[in-house]
Amino acid sequence: MTTRPMWMVRAEGGALYDEFKEKSAVAMGLNIGALDSTVTRADIAARIRAQSPMSKDGHVVAWAGMLHRFRNEVAIGDAVVTYEPSRRVYLLGTISGECRYDDRMFPRDPFVRSVKWRGEAPRDALAVASKNSLGATSTFFRIPTEVVVDLERALLGDGKAPEEPSLRKSADEEKELLEDVHARAFEFIKDRIIKLDWEDMQELVAGLLRAMGYKTRVSAPGSDRGKDIVASPDGFGFESPRIVVEVKHRPGTPMGSQEIRSFLGGRHSQDKGLYVSTGGFSKDARYEADRASIPLTLMDSDELVQAVISYYDRMDIETQRLLPLRKVYWPG
Repeated sequence: MTTRPMWMVRAEGGALYDEFKEKSAVAMGLNIGALDSTVTRADIAARIRAQSPMSKDGHVVAWAGMLHRFRNEVAIGDAVVTYEPSRRVYLLGTISGECRYDDRMFPRDPFVRSVKWRGEAPRDALAVASKNSLGATSTFFRIPTEVVVDLERALLGDGKAPEEPSLRKSADEEKELLEDVHARAFEFIKDRIIKLDWEDMQELVAGLLRAMGYKTRVSAPGSDRGKDIVASPDGFGFESPRIVVEVKHRPGTPMGSQEIRSFLGGRHSQDKGLYVSTGGFSKDARYEADRASIPLTLMDSDELVQAVISYYDRMDIETQRLLPLRKVYWPG
């Protein structure tokens, strides 16, 4: 069993699997010309920008990093693996040559390393954790040690799947993975919301209320006398419930009891209150809200994200454009 580093090379989403196997090589990269030993990561990034000036900075940095590692960190004797998604098999081998530029062998992926292939390992023979790690879409990355062990075990088993874990254990592992995905997605959505400017934040909250079935009036910039949005069934605030909303977009700055008292001071007895603060609330502020003379809901950034997720499908296009989200499906 190998103790050398193992690298995943998955150019073009696995479409080159058969060519890699037939030509005893792996390849990746862009047509930016050959790289000599003096070329740095910054030099590679400069070449990519020159070739594709419209590329996003994140894309340029990622590709420059991958090409630099593929050329300078991968060594002869390291293990390498590539994936064929339609057959669900991994092809394992050993790097046998230095990095070279050959746009005749692989015109779209001209940075090439020779490989001595050892055999295939079926994806179904791997643990759930290994499948998760290898399931990334990255073109090139180093494979974690525990996944290397699992791949080698599957290869040495001549492709025969090991005894399956219990359905309960498998379901528990998938549940933990799903919970991790949910938690990451939740934080990423919150990050996007925090980056909105104040006016867009106000429009997002108004769009949320419309998705909940209310019509809204958003205050013009300037003095709003303690209200940013008024939501009601008729849109004018004549019909009950009349919800008066204050939006404070100050990440890292929690609202205190004084801000809550100030908001409550201008309310009518039949009003309902909603106070949104991306900076959260102090303990005294929540106490002040609990003993308010009108129904008052405090909404921090976590509660705002949860509400947005719950009502996102009902939001109008203008509101969704402020926070574009994509639905992800998961096995039931």
